[in-house]
Amino acid sequence: MPELPEVEHVKRGIQPYVVGEKINRVIFSSKVIEGKKQQRETIIKGMALDTFQTFTEGYVIDAIERRSKYIVFHLEKDGATRILISHLGMAGGFFIVNHVDDIPVENYRKHWHVIFELSNGKQLVYSDIRRFGEIRNVPSFEAYPSFLQIAPEPFDHDALNYYLACFDHKRYYDKPIKQMILDHRVISGCGNIYACEALFRAGIHPARKTQDLNHQEREMLFLYVREVLEEGIKNGGTSISDYRHADGNTGTMQLHLNVYKQKTCKVCNSMIATQVIATRNSHFCPTCQK
Repeated sequence: MPELPEVEHVKRGIQPYVVGEKINRVIFSSKVIEGKKQQRETIIKGMALDTFQTFTEGYVIDAIERRSKYIVFHLEKDGATRILISHLGMAGGFFIVNHVDDIPVENYRKHWHVIFELSNGKQLVYSDIRRFGEIRNVPSFEAYPSFLQIAPEPFDHDALNYYLACFDHKRYYDKPIKQMILDHRVISGCGNIYACEALFRAGIHPARKTQDLNHQEREMLFLYVREVLEEGIKNGGTSISDYRHADGNTGTMQLHLNVYKQKTCKVCNSMIATQVIATRNSHFCPTCQK
């Protein structure tokens, strides 16, 4: 699943081509149309397809931002505003092309689902191999309450104190620390790959209970989460399976991973162990992490 660094690079890739452009037309794939006919929320969530078109076509993309693992498009038309909120799911991606056939990766070219035809002649294409992603058109963030629960960006000034305060919440008291830092209400944008890597750098076993960590360990872990996310952005994200940039290129963070899908620990040479925690497969060094 694309995490904060990957989503940041998708945003950066499409931003120069779409900001200030009008969305002339929205086209849906047969899979999206069939899904809606069968009462399934396929990609377009929360409204009918014709309603989505009504509140999208003719609008200008004023700005794009990334919030946690979401890409947010701010739209304007004759003083009226709307917001597109998109989550890439397990294998979604946006591409800027002249035509859908120009998408350089075959799987994404084959599995396109939404085309936004822009006033500059470009197409903003949302492709999703597994169709777990989503795009919502809302009048405000208040119309999507779960979005308002997202923690501050990990690079924000108040993010550390916000995270530390979460340890006082009863919902996290008896949880594995890995489960806690994966919760976007605690740290925004930290997914499985970067959580595994941060826990390794902090020397903390992913299954340790949150209340067992002392203040220094809690603070150190957050700083390592921020560090690996920054490195992920610097290295263009992690391309292990399906993730691609908006131009089809891959990131290189996978070359710098210490435990995630690695065979041996790069510090002590012990075999990397795995354990399912909160339904996610955790990778860790049983020697270095306690």
